[in-house]
Amino acid sequence: MNQLAKLPEILRAPVEMAWAEILEAAGTAERRALESLLERVGFAEQLNTVLAGSRYVAESLRRRPWLLVQMATAGHLEAPLREGALESELAELLVRSDEDAAVVFRRFRQRQMLRIIWRDLNRLAPTLETTRDVSWLADACISLGLKHCATELEAKYGQPRGSQSGEHQELVVLAMGKLGAHELNLSSDIDLIFTYPEGGSTDGEPRSISNEEFFTRVGRALIALLDPVTAEGFVFRVDMRLRPYGESGSLVQSFAALEAYYQEQGRDWERYALIKARPVTGSVVHRRELMNCLQPFVYRRYVDYSAIESLRSMKQLIVAEVRRRGLQSNVKLGSGGIREIEFIAQCFQLVRGGRDTSLQRRELSPVLVECAELGCLPEPVAKELQAAYLFLRDVEHGIQAWDDRQTQELPEDATARAALAHCMGFPDYEVFLSELQRHRKGVAGHFAALIAEDEDSSPAPESESLWSANCDPKQLTSLGFKDAERLAELLRGLFESRLTQTLQAEGRERLDRFMPLLLEACAECEHPDLALERALPLVSSVARRSAYLLLLIENPPALADLATLCGASPWIAEQLVTRPALLDELLDRGSLYTAPEREVLQSELRQQLARLTVDDLEGHMDALRYFKASQVLRVAASELSGRLPLMKVSDKLSFIAEVCLEQVLALAWAQLSMRYGEPAREGTGRGFVVLAYGKLGGIELSYASDLDLVFIYDASSGGYTDGDRAIDNATFYMRLGQKMIHILETRMGLGQLYEIDMRLRPSGASGMLVSTLAAFEQYQQNEAWTWEHQALVRARPVAGDEALAHKVEGLRRSILCEARDRSALAREVVTMREKMRKHAQVGAQDTELDLKQGFGGIVDIEFVVQYAVLAWASQEPSLADWSDNVRILEALAFSGYLQKEQCQALVQAYLELRSATHQLALQQQSRSLPATQFATERSAVQLAWESLFADVVADVVADKEGIDTKPADDEDILGSAGKHKE
Repeated sequence: MNQLAKLPEILRAPVEMAWAEILEAAGTAERRALESLLERVGFAEQLNTVLAGSRYVAESLRRRPWLLVQMATAGHLEAPLREGALESELAELLVRSDEDAAVVFRRFRQRQMLRIIWRDLNRLAPTLETTRDVSWLADACISLGLKHCATELEAKYGQPRGSQSGEHQELVVLAMGKLGAHELNLSSDIDLIFTYPEGGSTDGEPRSISNEEFFTRVGRALIALLDPVTAEGFVFRVDMRLRPYGESGSLVQSFAALEAYYQEQGRDWERYALIKARPVTGSVVHRRELMNCLQPFVYRRYVDYSAIESLRSMKQLIVAEVRRRGLQSNVKLGSGGIREIEFIAQCFQLVRGGRDTSLQRRELSPVLVECAELGCLPEPVAKELQAAYLFLRDVEHGIQAWDDRQTQELPEDATARAALAHCMGFPDYEVFLSELQRHRKGVAGHFAALIAEDEDSSPAPESESLWSANCDPKQLTSLGFKDAERLAELLRGLFESRLTQTLQAEGRERLDRFMPLLLEACAECEHPDLALERALPLVSSVARRSAYLLLLIENPPALADLATLCGASPWIAEQLVTRPALLDELLDRGSLYTAPEREVLQSELRQQLARLTVDDLEGHMDALRYFKASQVLRVAASELSGRLPLMKVSDKLSFIAEVCLEQVLALAWAQLSMRYGEPAREGTGRGFVVLAYGKLGGIELSYASDLDLVFIYDASSGGYTDGDRAIDNATFYMRLGQKMIHILETRMGLGQLYEIDMRLRPSGASGMLVSTLAAFEQYQQNEAWTWEHQALVRARPVAGDEALAHKVEGLRRSILCEARDRSALAREVVTMREKMRKHAQVGAQDTELDLKQGFGGIVDIEFVVQYAVLAWASQEPSLADWSDNVRILEALAFSGYLQKEQCQALVQAYLELRSATHQLALQQQSRSLPATQFATERSAVQLAWESLFADVVADVVADKEGIDTKPADDEDILGSAGKHKE
């Protein structure tokens, strides 16, 4: 036999003998065909590798030599499978063959295993193709085996029908474990659960039986078809122990019973097992219905830290089993084996999969990639685990190919060892073993570091005794708390509350562990009393969701940050109370105190939303709200820690809003386009722009700002969408605007995304929700009032069609750069300002200063800037370049229309006043301060005001009626104009 010299010497004689036995068993024609195959380039070497590595294949070919001729001649040994090919081939065999079905299934498996092992040992197929092909083989056998069994029983009992729906019922086979993930090894058993949609009975007469009995018989028949070992071997060993109640439970259960079991009695190891669950039979509708039943049990809605204790226990069991059973030679169960890699990946899936839906994958390799992208694992670690996983799976296949036996134990026989090393591409077993140990050592290290042992984080005895009905104020004082009597009363109230007393045992145990640790963390803060007082509502909020308490118990730095942030800001404390999922952000101090740039925000949000389907509106809305809340928390934490100056804070908050609006528009567009098609328009863009006014327009957003928006589109007025349910362009864009507002404003578990104010659109609240570009231009040129042009100073496109955004920006510039009568303009600006002061009830002699509306306050600066742009942009167009007040003031200084010193004073005053409003917002305090504060800044503002408007102020104040206004009541006008206050 050719090419034997390429084999290790110990393998040559067995291979030569195996080939001789195959030829001897073959008929004359088959022998000639087999010998002719050796003349093919590379065939003899591949044959030697397979005969050396698999006694199972050698024996199969000895019994059926013509199989090799058939497979090689048809090209099946060289070509990868296409999906569905195995099921089609098996279905045809079952129709054509006169043999018993059990024989057909077993011979079909032998044929396919020859192809799979040949390709695997010769490295013609990558590792994951091998696991996929074995899984496809199992899928085909289960699906057609079930069809065969069900058909026979339906002939006897009739079809099963739902008692409520009357519809035909079917057995849905749920594949668990490796089969569920398309990761079967060469000799896997298959873990299955049998379930069906609805109770009822069969429609056979007179032999009707219940659906449960019918499907139990079907399930038993399927197992009897696939599992037993006969003279022809077996198809797949079937393991049903993962079903509810294990071996003592019913063989089949309805969807409702299955859902009730998992929700009421399901254990964490069952969640772990269901991560890979996949229906392999049943209609698409029934498969989806089943997975929707299981999803809430497997993946909690947010980050699930309650799983950590269970995972730690599982890990300890794994370590103990390895130590007790001496599994070092087992490449799956031993230290650094396949199971540990799977455990690492599935830990992150259980803990974070509810929120990071990209982790909701069955296959291990994509999960490792996602773990790296999400920062769960460093990228080099994920790559190391991936390489180890593929190597170990190849080793597992090499071990099992030897005898088609379900084992992961390294061989002890010298011939088997040499065969394994050769198939793995190593010159001898010792070199192979060295590489294997290198991979396993790396895996073991990462496994050991995955979940730290439960360290003893016991609080000091004095703080532990404070969490009781006898909380002693003196002990609180000794810890550093000031108002000890009041705090002791609050602690006693929480301890004795119905909430605390009715907690289940696990939740109460966690609360009792947590509270003394919280007291110690608050005592270390700069403001311990405030920290504790603000943290207690959070405790009440999460007491029944004690996974959050566990998160903080497990992560002392996160608890310290919680206390610090609560002590520094009641606004942050309130955010955490209403959105406890944000506690997850405390785990990464690096990101907590780092607010990303716009490009990073765009990338993060796109990645999060890309993992959701377009039709999952609720999922998108939840993801958007969490993204916004978590990013705003980062900004607030960064500002409080002194890492972000005011201008950067506003920039970051504005960036967050912009990227959210971009994705809201994309989502709304996708949903409407699916329904109606896309509107007829020129160009490739959407023909739609979101124009931001006010604080977002001026890149000066604050923590609680709403968004002042105007929607503009530019498409053919007579056009229609191109879908089956066509609507006219105007209706499409109106519904697009409505859908965006719905996504932005709907209150959900995490609140609103943003509150939207559309009153600055043409004609205000009475105008069209979405305006054409032509109508917007006509309105601005012919109908808009001066205060609307003032508002336009702070307007800019923030999302939508880039080409249309350029047109809108060009229109804005042309309006702002129109020549105006400066005297008339000054009178209108001052008149509007007086109306706003009257509405806000502020006066020049007030003892308290309203930072925004008061004399010399923020709005005065904004009106000075807006007047300057409208007055002088016709001579100096650069004044219309910017929408934010600071850069406009810098442009005014550069152009000379205002003195440089005056502009610098206004910039300084503006920044100081806005910084104060930010700090007051974080402290949830009124923006009114004693009038003596910011005297220097206000004086500079008032000097600038007088220098521009001294000639008209007296006249306007004297003229109580002011200028003519639109036919609407003052409150409506001031409500719109009052957007300047934001």
